[in-house]
Amino acid sequence: MYIFTRFVALIAVISLFFAGAFSVSASHSWGNYHWGRTVSPFTLKLGDNVSLNWDARLAAASTDWSVSEVLDTSVVTGTTTPRNCRARTGRVEVCNSKYGKNGWLGVASVWVSGSHIVQGTVKLNDTYFNTPKYNTLAWKQFVMCQEIGHTFGLNHQDEDFTNPNLGTCMDYTNDPSTNQQPNQHDYDQLSLIYSHLDSINTVSSSISSSRAKDEVTDDPDSWGRVLKKDKDGKNSLHEKDLGRGKKVYTFVIWDR
Repeated sequence: MYIFTRFVALIAVISLFFAGAFSVSASHSWGNYHWGRTVSPFTLKLGDNVSLNWDARLAAASTDWSVSEVLDTSVVTGTTTPRNCRARTGRVEVCNSKYGKNGWLGVASVWVSGSHIVQGTVKLNDTYFNTPKYNTLAWKQFVMCQEIGHTFGLNHQDEDFTNPNLGTCMDYTNDPSTNQQPNQHDYDQLSLIYSHLDSINTVSSSISSSRAKDEVTDDPDSWGRVLKKDKDGKNSLHEKDLGRGKKVYTFVIWDR
């Protein structure tokens, strides 16, 4: 009986270990950051500052993310020049331009105050997307979808470029052919992130710009300290501390 009891206890410990490991690996939010909102679902505006050859990619990403039960997105007229891609409070500005041979395909910058997201930008680097390797629907949709996903509070599901595709744009990959849209796990994670309501609303129609010193540019030196590197040793997440509980996080996808 003693041996049997010890065996049962051991099985219970092992089960709890694997359950805990799964719950950690299954979560792909970053920090505790989310848009403040007082209703659910809520609608987030995506400012269209992209050229005609990107319009369909932005529209598709908006449609795909709006499948979520807690989040809708609406593509609206942009309020900035694509080259500068300045943030506007209460929304995400999406831009494309020839940002130069600086190594990155796309970046998402997310401004937070406390635990609440207050604004975001997505930049798509046509210096690379105009080349034969990246001038494909798959690469454009993959990067567009992933960078927008970061502005909701989502991180990557997997960060090994050589692993089999998970069928989500939130998965690092060398071949985005099957990683162009969110998958059910992304929608489930959004439901967890936005399972509560807030007493404040950071989603608004305001078009006032942030202060110049709070901006980040296409230059990595403006992104702040490095928080994380990808499997290739390249800086994939930066943090710029603005003081008084305000920060900017910048996610990067590099040229493969």
